[in-house]
Amino acid sequence: MSPFTPEKTRLVVVLVGLPARGKTHIGRKVARYLNWLGFATRAFNIGDYRRTRLGRHHRHDFFNPTNEEGNRLRNELAALALEDLVTWMRGGGQVGIYDATNTTAARRRQVFDRCSQVGLDVVFVESVCEDPAIIESNIRETKLTSPDYEGVDPDEAARDFRARIDHYTRAYEPVHEENYSYIKLIDVGRVIVMHQIQGYVTGKLVHFLMNMHLVRRPIWLTRHGESEFNVQGRIGGDSPLTPNGRNYARALASFVREHAIRPPTVWTSTLRRTVETARELHLPFMPWRALDEIDGGLCDAMTYAEIAERMPEEYAARQADKLNYRYPRGESYVDVTQRLEPVILELEREREPVLVVGHQAVLRVLYAYFTDRRPEQVLHLDVPIHTVIELTPGPYAFTERRFALEPSGSGTSDIGDAMRD
Repeated sequence: MSPFTPEKTRLVVVLVGLPARGKTHIGRKVARYLNWLGFATRAFNIGDYRRTRLGRHHRHDFFNPTNEEGNRLRNELAALALEDLVTWMRGGGQVGIYDATNTTAARRRQVFDRCSQVGLDVVFVESVCEDPAIIESNIRETKLTSPDYEGVDPDEAARDFRARIDHYTRAYEPVHEENYSYIKLIDVGRVIVMHQIQGYVTGKLVHFLMNMHLVRRPIWLTRHGESEFNVQGRIGGDSPLTPNGRNYARALASFVREHAIRPPTVWTSTLRRTVETARELHLPFMPWRALDEIDGGLCDAMTYAEIAERMPEEYAARQADKLNYRYPRGESYVDVTQRLEPVILELEREREPVLVVGHQAVLRVLYAYFTDRRPEQVLHLDVPIHTVIELTPGPYAFTERRFALEPSGSGTSDIGDAMRD
């Protein structure tokens, strides 16, 4: 548990909505965000339970409200997933996400009553969409690539899934219960309705949902070019770029010209080495103090060897717990995570390509968010110098590619790609 997450947090986020309304997308992004903040969060997806226990391929008739056997099986799976969620919460979980359609008042009452019995707070998040273009795009982009339709002709799969939606539509009852806390997202956040919203985590949830969208665009993360302190092995400071670092800045400018379909939004820290790197782009850029490197406090501009010699107790404390260790009069990685939260929300809100020119510790924390890493994993993430990390969001995952740029400007090396949940 992160030191800045309230210990008594016990919240269940219940997703509501017809199929192809982005519920699982919302659930996964919320889980990633809250885990990054340090809340123990886990999503329980009913579709995963169905595929694991009953197999992958179920035609639309299985979801027909008049199909008694289908209803029995789906109700059993829903109850099983809910009990697993309750058990996990009792074992120390802080936020459970119940990912199902939950389209009837009776089903929502069952979920609410069960959670209330064991002292769990509940907030319903309903995704409402009547835009045919958005629905069709969601069907084509996400549902037809799901395990449910593996090996099925895309047009036949689309017809079957539309029929599944029709079955749910006949029984759908929008959330309106006066005694529930709920958030309605209408047409991918075009309108947001809130009712009886209270609490620390729920407030963060609302703010996050207000900034979500489905627009694909690359997010590029890169450290500044090599600085004089990099060469000397000194932490922090505000040293200028070396000639090698200036060459990298020019190589980065060439990379952006070659890869950007349209000019990106560029953010830097307020420190000299990131600003000097960004200037070579010849694009407008915005310095953010929130993107400054971790504050070394009294250890700023020292080498680790000097810290070990002059401040052995501080050196030992950092070696024992790097995540929570705070430099004297400086910061810890946990502090950096807290001040980067507004940057994350702005990255979620931004619809244009973004290039962040930053520092190792800061980019580790940002990268941890996009790749769904827990706070304790941040310290071990590889963010090498003179490399661009490209992250492109999809419905359920980020596509990652890395480009090692030659500081001489002689070329670019694509050093791998991966899908990140």
